[in-house]
Amino acid sequence: MPPAPHAQQTEMRKLPLSLFILLSAMSLQAQDGSASAAPGGFINHWLQRTSATQAKQPPWAVPLVTTYTGLIQVARTDILRQITPALTHTWNYDNSKGLNIVPWANTEIAVDLPPYIQHNSAAVNGFGDVSFLGKYRIRSGNAQHGSYTLSAWVLATIPTGSYKNGSTDASVAPSVGGGKGFGNFDVQSTVGATLPTGNPAITTSGRPVAWNTVAQYRVGKLFWPEIESNATFYKGGTNDGKTQEFVTPGLLVGKCALHPSDPKSRPGLAFGAGMQIATSHFHTFNHGLVMTARWVF
Repeated sequence: MPPAPHAQQTEMRKLPLSLFILLSAMSLQAQDGSASAAPGGFINHWLQRTSATQAKQPPWAVPLVTTYTGLIQVARTDILRQITPALTHTWNYDNSKGLNIVPWANTEIAVDLPPYIQHNSAAVNGFGDVSFLGKYRIRSGNAQHGSYTLSAWVLATIPTGSYKNGSTDASVAPSVGGGKGFGNFDVQSTVGATLPTGNPAITTSGRPVAWNTVAQYRVGKLFWPEIESNATFYKGGTNDGKTQEFVTPGLLVGKCALHPSDPKSRPGLAFGAGMQIATSHFHTFNHGLVMTARWVF
């Protein structure tokens, strides 16, 4: 399969980069004390409200695969490389990541960009689906109040993909997740189901249930080694009754603060990598390399 046209690949790479530049500029503006960041300004009030909201939860690192069970405000892009049973390499640029914000207390909203899928096979390369997430933090406690989280969220996906790189129908995925910390160690677990809204997605994909669990340990101020279990239980569809599971060891670094001497400074960079290793007999890929970069603000 010949590579995707140069112009299409260039545009695909610009999407996450443009998002990072936009959020970086906004964060820098807030830190530099411009008019909008001055006392009473919109950005200043927004960031202060976010800091107050996040102060009520543990400061755990956002896992590589498992959905974070607290509230985050970040511009994020991921890159995945998966090796299929036919030994072809499929690359997923952005992996349906984008912009997460905390607009008000206990709430998070995310707008996820469509990923670009490069198959390196007979399949046609192209963009995937656009998705949106709404999360509500039900309960939480910081290190002084129990170190725990409990949240519920819904992910909605719109079939915008090209050349069969997305779903044929829209879907919603309600989920719930919680976590508990013990000093520098924490465990977070989430469970949810993807519910297509019509055929042929129901016939082909069914209603799979995803159960993810991560264990993390903070080393120093910046390093978070972790190990995840990422399991999918297929209900209906062509894989009905099958189970797919990966064990994912990884390392996260950050947040590397832009102004580390200022305890109130929010913007900073976090990044990490890991490897999804199949542990189930049935698996659609193996040795999935996961790389992530995040601009926290």
